[in-house]
Amino acid sequence: MERAQASRTIWRPALLRAAHQILDEEPKILVDRISVGLVPESTEHAIRAQADTLREPPVQLVRSAFLLRARFAEDELADAVRRGARQYVILGAGLDTFALRQPAFAHDLTIFEVDAAATQSVKLGLIRHAGLRLPTNLTLVALDLEDDVLAEQLQAQGFDPAVPAFFSLLGVAQYLTRSAVEATLRFVVSGPPGSGIVFSFNPPDAELDGENLAEVEGAAARGASFGEPWLTRLRDSTVSRLLREMGFRTVLHLTPEIAQDRYFANRRDGLRAPTFEQMIVARV
Repeated sequence: MERAQASRTIWRPALLRAAHQILDEEPKILVDRISVGLVPESTEHAIRAQADTLREPPVQLVRSAFLLRARFAEDELADAVRRGARQYVILGAGLDTFALRQPAFAHDLTIFEVDAAATQSVKLGLIRHAGLRLPTNLTLVALDLEDDVLAEQLQAQGFDPAVPAFFSLLGVAQYLTRSAVEATLRFVVSGPPGSGIVFSFNPPDAELDGENLAEVEGAAARGASFGEPWLTRLRDSTVSRLLREMGFRTVLHLTPEIAQDRYFANRRDGLRAPTFEQMIVARV
């Protein structure tokens, strides 16, 4: 992806988060009313007009993944704050709305949203159009995770490496080279105790089947057509071993089975834990 061009993969998660607010049953996996109307075709009227399509099983599976990644990240952030984290860094933030709807526990955090400048410009335009304002505890950091030095850019914008920080990297690792992913993880593990990271990863095709395999094949093809090819796919055992070798104190893989039991049990709206995208959290 050229740095002058906003990412074209940011729209689908925003639309499907909005669809969840309108179409899916209670309790919501992720409460995100700000997403409704934030992007084109995400108004309540537009969502109800395309309800049949949005309720198709493959679309529900993708919606489940987007909801799971955000909910698990926010649950882990809340835990990190209880453990002493005072900074939150959203890497590849896209159209993430956490900072706009932050719960009370986040009000004392310093929040950094990291993304390409062109993508941030698009997001700012949508926020202004929606009549919203950026919160005072949010700082936007424009950089390319592949080419720029994360530590330098963050610290230039007020990030304090001596203060525990929690990071999220959601739906991003597949677009980075393995070396860029590892560089990001090394920066996180260099932080003080109380720091950590939650991120999503996509297992290789050999570990998937059925609709989960079909989804990654389609998503990878779409990304490539946008000039945003998938570069890194990782097995859960590889990720866990890498994190421990780097020096993370604890590593937790949220397996699809655990995710199903924790977030999707007894739902009747078709949402279910995906296998094509999985979550892991590591703490310093």
